[in-house]
Amino acid sequence: MNGNVHYNLSPAQLVEAAIRRGEGQLTATGALQVTTGKYTGRSPNDKFVVDSPAVHDKIAWNANKPFSTDKFNQLYNRMMAYVQNREVFIFNGFAGAEPKNRISVQFVNEFAWQNLFVHQLFIRPASVQLEATPDYKVVCLPGFKADPAIDGTASEAFIVLNFEQRLVLIGGTHYAGEMKKSIFTVMNYILPERDILSMHCSANVGTKGDSALFFGLSGTGKTTLSADPDRHLIGDDEHGWSDEGIFNVEGGCYAKCIGLKHETEPQIWEAIRFGAVLENVVIDPATRMPDFADDSITENTRVAYPVDYIPNALIPGVAGHPKTIVFLTADAFGVLPPIAKLNAEQAMYHFLSGYTSKLAGTERGITEPQATFSACFGAPFLPLSALRYAELLGEKLKRHETNVFLINTGWSGGPYGVGSRMKLSYTRAMVTAAIEGHLEQVPYQLDPIFNVYVPASCPGVPSEILVPRNTWVDKAAYDRKAQELAQLFVKNSGSFSQAIPAEIAAAGPKG
Repeated sequence: MNGNVHYNLSPAQLVEAAIRRGEGQLTATGALQVTTGKYTGRSPNDKFVVDSPAVHDKIAWNANKPFSTDKFNQLYNRMMAYVQNREVFIFNGFAGAEPKNRISVQFVNEFAWQNLFVHQLFIRPASVQLEATPDYKVVCLPGFKADPAIDGTASEAFIVLNFEQRLVLIGGTHYAGEMKKSIFTVMNYILPERDILSMHCSANVGTKGDSALFFGLSGTGKTTLSADPDRHLIGDDEHGWSDEGIFNVEGGCYAKCIGLKHETEPQIWEAIRFGAVLENVVIDPATRMPDFADDSITENTRVAYPVDYIPNALIPGVAGHPKTIVFLTADAFGVLPPIAKLNAEQAMYHFLSGYTSKLAGTERGITEPQATFSACFGAPFLPLSALRYAELLGEKLKRHETNVFLINTGWSGGPYGVGSRMKLSYTRAMVTAAIEGHLEQVPYQLDPIFNVYVPASCPGVPSEILVPRNTWVDKAAYDRKAQELAQLFVKNSGSFSQAIPAEIAAAGPKG
């Protein structure tokens, strides 16, 4: 690269550069607003893993698309030719707040705003910590479009991970989340080899040191529910669980902000200030005020900001072993209980299932909620077999006697389009009750279809909504819909039931 190369610029310098280069605009809140073109979400069909001898036997190829080493090297050389004499922005940081389990990462960016994004999303080192040779390097050049006929990609966009060369190539897509998730995939490769569970979850901790984890796919409420003013935020999306406890993989948050309101999510609202990056949020051209209700660009509007923009964030992001785990799902069928307690076998079953409804905008082509199963609540980011992560979770649940709850943040009173989304105030009350132990002494009943334990009462939540069948006017319609979803669970469990103990396979819904 013979062009103008900028190393480790400050957020103010990167904002100036982005505006100078016409990449975005400053909003009335102080945040930088950008748009990402036609790629407004992740593009999973364009993600590949290089199949080299050193990693071939480790990768779960049924869930990952192989890419040849020769094609990778060719693609890298073409990208280097493209970037010659262009202005380039470089950030050196870390992934992993626990020092002995972190990796150093270097990002090479074509756009100043994307360099600001990674500066805010990853762990920002002191200058004395910068290492000459990073453990992993990410080259992200959105302006470089692949030619599938030449490069062996599926389209103009590509995300290619090479674990042997410790190099990630991204091009053709402007969506910054690809950089974030590529390093998460790297950590999902590295940490299990150290017997550390890498997790797609948010985390917080109470004043008494009682940490909690929130698993769930994008749009289920991980970021919203972990940003609790009465608890310290550890992180909103990616964590590791080692023998010492839990730790944040990142140094920032990447929150969905469609429909964002100050009265319901004040911490996220107030984090949208100078240094934050707003992706695809519509801005009033005169006042420069963001319109969080406008989904005309995408429903997957996002804001990226450092974790310390949340007033009670825990820095560094490390805490003890979790007392409570919450599996979040947004059920579009409207039939799952709002909250249920899981025993160890049920927890393992639902972790391997990873059920939710994929919400509009989080991936290309998704325009309305669709039922989906994503192993470990993060299948697109798992280079290893899902069973490896499930085994690690099971070991840790038993060792630390962690309570597990399944909370449905989706629909009640009917399916999507008929029922209504669960009130955030009710969901918050359920989470609080689970974490603070208010559900330890209440009676439970076993749901006959979904085979989970439903509490008879929960502080702050009307008892009549705890049994979802009660909220449907047409009970027969509920029964049909519940059986439909149960059958989907059963069908999906066929992909893992032969490889796990029978008691875990039997812990799922009864279709």
